[in-house]
Amino acid sequence: MEQNKSIKVGITLGDINGVGIEVILKALSNSDVYANSTPIIYGSSKTISFHKKAIDDKDFKYLVINDAKEAKPKKVNLINVWNEDAKVVLGEKNANGGTYALKSLEAATKDLMENKIDCLVTAPINKDCVRDAGFEFPGHTEYLASKSDSEDVLMFMVAETLKVGVVTGHVPLKDVAALITKESIENKLRLMLKTLRQDFLIASPKIAVLGLNPHAGDRGTIGQEELDIINPTIQKLRDEGALIYGSYSADGFFGSSNAKNFDAILAMYHDQGLTGFKAISFDEGVNFTAGLKIVRTSPDHGTAYDIAGKGIASERSFRNAYYLACDIFRNREKHAIMNENPLKKQTTKK
Repeated sequence: MEQNKSIKVGITLGDINGVGIEVILKALSNSDVYANSTPIIYGSSKTISFHKKAIDDKDFKYLVINDAKEAKPKKVNLINVWNEDAKVVLGEKNANGGTYALKSLEAATKDLMENKIDCLVTAPINKDCVRDAGFEFPGHTEYLASKSDSEDVLMFMVAETLKVGVVTGHVPLKDVAALITKESIENKLRLMLKTLRQDFLIASPKIAVLGLNPHAGDRGTIGQEELDIINPTIQKLRDEGALIYGSYSADGFFGSSNAKNFDAILAMYHDQGLTGFKAISFDEGVNFTAGLKIVRTSPDHGTAYDIAGKGIASERSFRNAYYLACDIFRNREKHAIMNENPLKKQTTKK
């Protein structure tokens, strides 16, 4: 990447009936957020105007452009993906919200794949609504993995002092145990090690692994997965020199001081990892899709229909997602340079 090049950050609107547009407006109302980058919103000036009026925002300004190549650095840019009056019903869960969320996502992803933008920040969607609108994927993660031809991905929740990944993502709880295999755990751990080194420039990452069962199986009295699957996989990577420890009992781990001793935590399933993460970092955390060939982040909250249009949604998570996307894009460039010239390698933890 050219030195001092302004990073082009694509932004999707998410569900137009939720809080996505509100948090985008709030986050980008401070020009310091994009002092070294170029935000490009994929949506509609009419839809933006509707939300501005709803939250009584008279100050947010942007430039309408026809193509990402025309984007002006240090300015908020908007590409009109649709020109019709999209019906917005704040707080309502309906297919219309999903339809326009998909239009925004598809346009931004197309530009991302064509290298017209450098990274992507996605506002929240509702999975039922996008499915009703014809979306064939469980969520953003699976869609972007398919579009970028990425073989495996890791849902990675990131906050300033806490990073949590999960082995199984959006699957029913009754299916989790069958998906906890040596191969699945090893794949996620290797992805986590790679992203900590490449995307966060941590030279020697230290990872904690949580058990599946209560009390991490209690030496086999409450399940065998720890003894038969999880612990042997940890040992395999430790034998290779990786700093991976566990398995730890999940119930008290997040609240203990031990959590602060690790660069990241691997949980076995969605709610096991995200409940602890959101309890500690709600409104500030970021959902980063590790393992993608492209950079994509998102706020760690949903559409929040109950507060849509009330002007009270917090923009902190979206703002952090924007910052993190830029940081990771830069870090990947730095990591590539360091690999080309080992003498430039950094050994201090970021």
